[in-house]
Amino acid sequence: MPRLKFALIACLLMACVALTMSCTREPGYAGLKSTWNGYDLYEDGLTKVVVPKKAAKGRPWVWRARFWGHEPQFDLAMLDRGYHVAYCDVADLLGSPDAVARWDAFYEKLTDAYGFEDRVVLEGFSRGGLIVYNWAAKNPGKVAAIYADAPVMDFKSWPGGKGKSTGNMKVWNYCLEAYNLSEEEAMVYPGNPIDNLAPLAQAGIPIIHVVGDADKVVPLDENTAIAESRYRELGGFMEVIHKPGIGHHPHSL
Repeated sequence: MPRLKFALIACLLMACVALTMSCTREPGYAGLKSTWNGYDLYEDGLTKVVVPKKAAKGRPWVWRARFWGHEPQFDLAMLDRGYHVAYCDVADLLGSPDAVARWDAFYEKLTDAYGFEDRVVLEGFSRGGLIVYNWAAKNPGKVAAIYADAPVMDFKSWPGGKGKSTGNMKVWNYCLEAYNLSEEEAMVYPGNPIDNLAPLAQAGIPIIHVVGDADKVVPLDENTAIAESRYRELGGFMEVIHKPGIGHHPHSL
């Protein structure tokens, strides 16, 4: 009888160890494996996942939008803290419903198949602000925080060029096509990030923007300044870090 008890205890302990290992071991990521800044990178079509040396508890992650690898200071800092960094390319969809749907599918894959934390830190550079904010407005309960750098908050400003920005007519045409809008419809479109901040404020999502005060591409007063004023009026927390005399570039700190 004692031997049987010891055998049962040993089996139980082995099962517990196996369970613990299964919870902490990195999952088998899809795609081609390579190295990015000293970290393992898995690329699968239009998506990327970078794995930290040691994952933080709960498998938290940063979701970068646009311009992969450009000024990666934030990504590297978060990897060092045990966050995964993910990327899903929706380059010319400019935050449109099709872009949001593509992000929805990638989110489900990362949380269901890979066990990533349910709430993600969103990171948007420049036009990446459109997809970050539009996805967050649809999915506020899935967002832990937003970090945006010189983000586009209104496509009429950029790429539309309907204010101070010279805009980009080629990208503006992509934008109209992606949203299936005429130019007249785009001018009264109610779905830009500056128009849909209420769900984020209600969810208590903290926001940080880094902006150049002399930005002529994505002018401060047509984008972040409007968002900051409205978000605070809605009761949300938003901090804006200003870089005096700096334009749209260089990004980051």
